[in-house]
Amino acid sequence: MALAIGVDLGGTKVEVVALDEKGNERIRRRRPTPRGSYEGTLDAIRDSVLDVEAELGERGTVGVGHPGAISPATGLIKNANSTWLNGQKLDKDLEAKLQRPVALANDANCLALSEATDGAGAGAAVVFAVILGTGVGGGVVVNGKVVTGANAIGGEWGHNPLPLATADESPGVACYCGRYGCIETWLSGPALAADHRRRYGEVLTAPDIVTRAEAGDHDANWTMNHYEDRLARALATVINLLDPEVIVLAGGMSNAQRLYREVPKRWGRYVFSDHVANRLLPAKHGDSTGVRGAAWLGRDMAALA
Repeated sequence: MALAIGVDLGGTKVEVVALDEKGNERIRRRRPTPRGSYEGTLDAIRDSVLDVEAELGERGTVGVGHPGAISPATGLIKNANSTWLNGQKLDKDLEAKLQRPVALANDANCLALSEATDGAGAGAAVVFAVILGTGVGGGVVVNGKVVTGANAIGGEWGHNPLPLATADESPGVACYCGRYGCIETWLSGPALAADHRRRYGEVLTAPDIVTRAEAGDHDANWTMNHYEDRLARALATVINLLDPEVIVLAGGMSNAQRLYREVPKRWGRYVFSDHVANRLLPAKHGDSTGVRGAAWLGRDMAALA
C-alpha cells in the first residue's frame, strides 16, 4: 500500500496529509477540531481520512499524532491537554470508525519519526527531537523506530529538574505538574517571556525577545544568553544519556537561529566527553513535520503486520 496518510489531532485543528512512498505530498487538508466532543473528534478524523482517499481514489495506511499518551496500564488516553480525550480508547475507537488498523503516537514522537525518516536526522541511528513551544515535549527514535518506553513517556524530558541549577534558579518556578524548576518552566516560549518579565518588568512575547536580542538590545540579549545556557545544560543531560547523533528542534523557539550557533558553544562544558560531535539542527519539515511523522508511523505499522 503506497499511500501513507497522517493525521495531526490538535486542540484547534485536525490536519491530514497523504504521502507517496518517496515522501512526496499528494494532498493536505484540515478542518476544525470539535472541541469538547469525543465522538465529534472521532468523526472528524474518520471523515478527513475518507475524504482524502475519495479525492485521490486510493486507500492508505493511517497514523495519528495526538496529545497525551496511551497508558500501558489501562489502554486509555492520559495526560492530554485536549481533556475530552482522556480516559478514552482512542486507538480502538478509531480502528472501529475506519475499519482498519491505525497507528497512534503523541506529537513529539511523530516529530522525531518524521525528522529521523526523511528530515534533519535522516540516516542517523539515534535522533532526539524537541518541541520548544508552549511546552517542551521530546521524542526519541533509534534505528528508525520510536522509543515509546515502559510507561509511554520515552523522551519526555520536560518534567525533569533543570540540570545544574544556580542559586537564582532554585527552587525554580512552579510547574503545573506540581513540582518546581522543571525544564519546561525554563525552556518553553512562555517561560522565556516570563523570565524576561521577572528581571526587567517588561512584557514581551518570546519572538519579540528573540528579535530584539538579534538587533543588539542589551536586556533581551541577557535573557537569551541565559535561555541558551539552560538549553545547553538540559540537552547535555540528554547527550550524556542517549548520545544522539542529531538533536532536532521544532516549535516556535526553534525559529531563533542563534540557538544553533550559541547552544553548541556552551554544551561542551556540561557533556561528559572531551569532544562533542552531536549536531543541533532545525526541523527540516517545519510545521508540517508532525503530520508527516504520523503518516510514516502508519506505514511502518502496516509493514510489520
